[in-house]
Amino acid sequence: MSTFHVISGAGDKLDMPVIRTISLGDLGDALRRGIADFWEKPSHYVLLVLIYPIVGIVLTVWMNGYYTWPLLYPLVGGFALIGPFAAIGLYEISRRREQGLDTSWHHAFEVLKSPAIGSIAALAIMLLAVFTLWLTAAQALYESLFGSSTPQTLGGLMNQILTEPGGMTLLISGTMLGALFAIFTLCTTVIAFPLLLDRDVGAFVAVETSFRAVMHNPVPMLAWGIIVGAGLFIGALPLFVGLAVVIPIFGHATWHLYRKVVEPASVIRGM
Repeated sequence: MSTFHVISGAGDKLDMPVIRTISLGDLGDALRRGIADFWEKPSHYVLLVLIYPIVGIVLTVWMNGYYTWPLLYPLVGGFALIGPFAAIGLYEISRRREQGLDTSWHHAFEVLKSPAIGSIAALAIMLLAVFTLWLTAAQALYESLFGSSTPQTLGGLMNQILTEPGGMTLLISGTMLGALFAIFTLCTTVIAFPLLLDRDVGAFVAVETSFRAVMHNPVPMLAWGIIVGAGLFIGALPLFVGLAVVIPIFGHATWHLYRKVVEPASVIRGM
């Protein structure tokens, strides 16, 4: 029976991965590899992430019935905050394909058998907390400008933003606030989940390594965050249905980005 560890990983001392220097060209290569993984068996991957467009549609209907349209934009933007965890099954598929193993969709659930499942769960809870804080902050910002009364339709919300005095303030301030949450998520989890699947280093090291990866490669990593954020936003526009394609591609691509950023454990041991 494997030891249940969360913070420090499986070893007697912290396993601190070595960070490589990458370029913008590596981002393009990671995306190409991600697309290749997706197209190997796209129907399986679409089925795997179909839950996210369904959830998006349900949320839209819910907002329409309970007049919470001001949360639509934060919810769409929030997909970028929970994306690192949402794609964890896809990292596993890419890992298996890399090793020449069977990549049938049910293998995505083998992450539940990972020795690092405790650390993975801990980071997932952290992302859920960040997502909740983001929605709470977005709601507070809206109410500070327009009060607690909300538009009953999406058209009413758009009219409020475009014509009322606080509309542009809401749009600009909300975007800047969302960017802060997105940067925090990027710095703490950009490669954390793939690292935990590959090496049981513990939640602390996974977060610390993601932070070092961003600090060591600020321009490529910031560009990656912008690419993923924009892609998820565009994918969410057609009633969230586009996420069934966007999430798998970015999920697979993130695994390949991780491979480019972090020195393999075997290489380190051989030094």
